[in-house]
Amino acid sequence: MKELLEFLSLANANVRYVVLGVMLLGASTAVVGSFTFLRKKALVGDAIAHSVLPGICLAFMFSQYKHPLVLLIGAFISGWLSILSIDIISKKSRIKSDTAIAIVLSVFFGIGILLLTYIQSTGNAAQAGLDSFLFGQAASLIREDVMVLGAVCFLLVLTIYFFFKEFSILSFDADYATSLGLPVRFLEVILSTLTVLAIAVGIQAVGVVLMAAMLITPAAAARYWTNNLTKMIVLAALFGAFSGLFGSYISYSAPKMPTGPWIIVCITIIAFVSLAFAPERGLFFKWKRKRSKEINTLDENVLKIFFHLGEQENNMFAARKIPALQKRRYFDEKKVLQSLKRMMRAGQIEQEDNTWKLTETGLVEAKRIARIHRLWEMYMSKFLRMPADHVHEGAESLEHFFTPSMEAMLEQDLDFPETDPHDKPIPYTVKNEF
Repeated sequence: MKELLEFLSLANANVRYVVLGVMLLGASTAVVGSFTFLRKKALVGDAIAHSVLPGICLAFMFSQYKHPLVLLIGAFISGWLSILSIDIISKKSRIKSDTAIAIVLSVFFGIGILLLTYIQSTGNAAQAGLDSFLFGQAASLIREDVMVLGAVCFLLVLTIYFFFKEFSILSFDADYATSLGLPVRFLEVILSTLTVLAIAVGIQAVGVVLMAAMLITPAAAARYWTNNLTKMIVLAALFGAFSGLFGSYISYSAPKMPTGPWIIVCITIIAFVSLAFAPERGLFFKWKRKRSKEINTLDENVLKIFFHLGEQENNMFAARKIPALQKRRYFDEKKVLQSLKRMMRAGQIEQEDNTWKLTETGLVEAKRIARIHRLWEMYMSKFLRMPADHVHEGAESLEHFFTPSMEAMLEQDLDFPETDPHDKPIPYTVKNEF
């Protein structure tokens, strides 16, 4: 962080223009990309990114000058033509939308390469650097470029702000938006226009090849952290801005490193970190919750074995060895031992030499598990009309996912039955038995 602050303070004006430009680009593109992501239009974004190249080339051929505003207009027109082409192909033929996207992307990009090759063969000195639109050249941003970029980014964010509610409804449920009387087609045109603008304005910094990643990846990363759309958009904007900052810092520190690709690498790293460690959806925490549930299920099954054995022998507090537990229901000895030690720390099990027995606390929990199991068996037998010999496996799975309120509802629905379909008593309290 210290090095980053020094970079911002010591950098010259041109470097600061680059940093400001890519941060503005990352944030504004991520805001628009959030709605593109939610509408599942990522491939359309990729097609637009590749389709703006012929517009840039034609704009240069007509103007003979690389003015950023002129090139932006050409890119915008070309991008919009690509959207119209995809829409026409999808609706007027039997070709599906994904195939239409692939066709438009390939054709427009191919035409763009041909035009770019022609321009380079003319020997026009003004065309120098035009090929940087393929892979981006953020380091070439100047004050004039940043001013145009800033104006477009402000327009993008301002439009999103004014149409936020309508865009939100449209992104999550277009049919519902139609039922509310919203001008869905008009809103789709605005969103498509914003997408084209966001892509067109960022081509110079990131390039047509990588622009789709700049549009979609921040939103995909932010989606892992929240279910709230506003928070998602803010996070996506922050991710986009930070990736621009760090990408330009790496490029500045190692001059041979291109800025655009490093911006994409940075946002990709953020996306992978989000994928792995986001609290609700991250793979690590999903694995942790699954592991916790597996451990809890094993502990409850072991407690239930103690209860069943005590029920058979009319002695709930008898000391038992691990082989006796395995004989009732096979578990790996190492896992059973770990389970017993966990429950001993929780005060549910006591150890005496090589034997283990329930405590009063453990008996309460063991009876709870047995009670839920037998109530579920009774429920499936009574309401689902399942034979008594078919209800055990279903109850075995469901008993571990019950909350106290759900248990109380089940007891009331069944009117507190005394026995299960196998005529075994349903233990409601600790004190009334054994």
